Amino acid sequence: MARSALDEMSESGAFTRTPSTFRNLVSAGQATPFPPDAGRYHLYISYACPWASRCLAYLKIKGLDRAISFSSVKPRWERTKETDEHMGWVFPASDAEVPGAEPDYLNGAKSIRDLYELASTNYSGKYTVPVLWDKKLKTIVNNESSEIIRMFNTEFNNEAENAALDLYPPHLQSKINEINDWVYDSINNGVYKCGFAKKQGPYDEAVNRLYEALDKCEEILSTQRYICGDSLTEADIRLFVTLIRFDEVYAVHFKCNKKLLREYKNLFNYTKDIFQVPGMHNTVNLLHIKEHYYGSHPTINPFGIVPAGPDLDYSSPHDRDRFSV
Repeated sequence: MARSALDEMSESGAFTRTPSTFRNLVSAGQATPFPPDAGRYHLYISYACPWASRCLAYLKIKGLDRAISFSSVKPRWERTKETDEHMGWVFPASDAEVPGAEPDYLNGAKSIRDLYELASTNYSGKYTVPVLWDKKLKTIVNNESSEIIRMFNTEFNNEAENAALDLYPPHLQSKINEINDWVYDSINNGVYKCGFAKKQGPYDEAVNRLYEALDKCEEILSTQRYICGDSLTEADIRLFVTLIRFDEVYAVHFKCNKKLLREYKNLFNYTKDIFQVPGMHNTVNLLHIKEHYYGSHPTINPFGIVPAGPDLDYSSPHDRDRFSV
């Protein structure tokens, strides 16, 4: 039966995310069915999804627009087929239906589910974004965002306008990996553990770990500009996609309301700093973000009402450049 993230529950009532399935790699340095040819790949995203948004962030800040095309689905989940009740990512019928979303002009798919079934006739997992699609072989290369961003960081440098930017430099890799581990578990995925919990115990555990990790970030960012030191890295992009959604969605929808992001002096200014990195603001569509979360989880928000606020200005001045060398 077709599944979504809302079905990933343990017997204890805790949210447990399953791993991605398509794990092929684009490589410039060895023989592979997936060489980094310009124009060959297409990135399917949702602006609402943080995992997809971090892939789009790499595409934008690395300057890969001419090498890799991309398109977004509609923000609200809808029925993906008439034959079952599965709700998931769908494409609009026209460019005018939902600003920021467009039909699937490559494959004529009606939903992301269609793409998975085109790539694999016996696929039985979730139909998630991002999807890195190979136009030549008409298949999914990879749907794991952590691997897609690594490919975008290095494998397309011959086509990148900003090839010199290395968000995973060798001298910081161990530190980036360490921070990614606890940020993912307690913050990126932690907000979902709070929001999708079906029992008080798993929620209490998740929310305590979430705020311990946010407090830790606040402390780190009190002495340095970025989460790994004085340069922008992969760890910043991965953290940012959750922070930019925090007050807009997670504080209300996922019950992460112990403390708002804007009450953290360093974290809030840090979020504005990353938002203002050239290209990053193009990856943030708050209308899509709010429409998706509030409109796609009827067990959490049955009437699909989207809150009006808080209307934060992430383009306003910040104080992070005080750490500049």
